[in-house]
Amino acid sequence: MKPIAVLSGLLVAAALAAGSIAWAQPKCAPTPRDMEGPFYKPGAPAREATGKGFVVSGAVRSAATCEGIKGARVEWWQANPKGEYDDAHRGMLMTGEGGAYRFETDSPPAYSGRPPHIHFKAFVPGHRPLTTQLYPKPGQSAITFDLVLVKE
Repeated sequence: MKPIAVLSGLLVAAALAAGSIAWAQPKCAPTPRDMEGPFYKPGAPAREATGKGFVVSGAVRSAATCEGIKGARVEWWQANPKGEYDDAHRGMLMTGEGGAYRFETDSPPAYSGRPPHIHFKAFVPGHRPLTTQLYPKPGQSAITFDLVLVKE
C-alpha cells in the first residue's frame, strides 16, 4: 500500500473519531445575559399566568450537559399593555421534569424607545444566576425560550 493512502486513511479515521467524541459530549451555549432594568422586585408570586394571548415555554438547562434541570426557579416581569410595570405582570414558577416551564401572559408592548421584551431571572443551586430578556417578534403568540445556565 502506498504511504499517501495509509496517511490519508489515518487522517480520515482520526477526523471521524474526533467528530464522534464531540458529538457524544453535547454542550449548550449559555443564554446571553441582559440588563435587569429598574423594575425587578424580588418575591414574585407563584403563578402560571400574568395575562392572556402570549405563551412562553422552554426549559432551564445546564450549559455543561444540555440536560434540563427540575426545580429551577424562573421569575419574569414585563410591562403591561399600557407600557407600565405593575405587580400583575410579575410571576415565578418552578421547573418540572426535564427543566420544563410554561406561562401565559399579555404580548409585551414597546414603550419609551424599547422593543417589546420580557425580563427573566433563573436560579439553580450550583449554577450562576441568570438575568436576561426575551425579545419576541411582532405578531407572535407563542415562543420557546430555553434558559441555559453556567455552573459556578
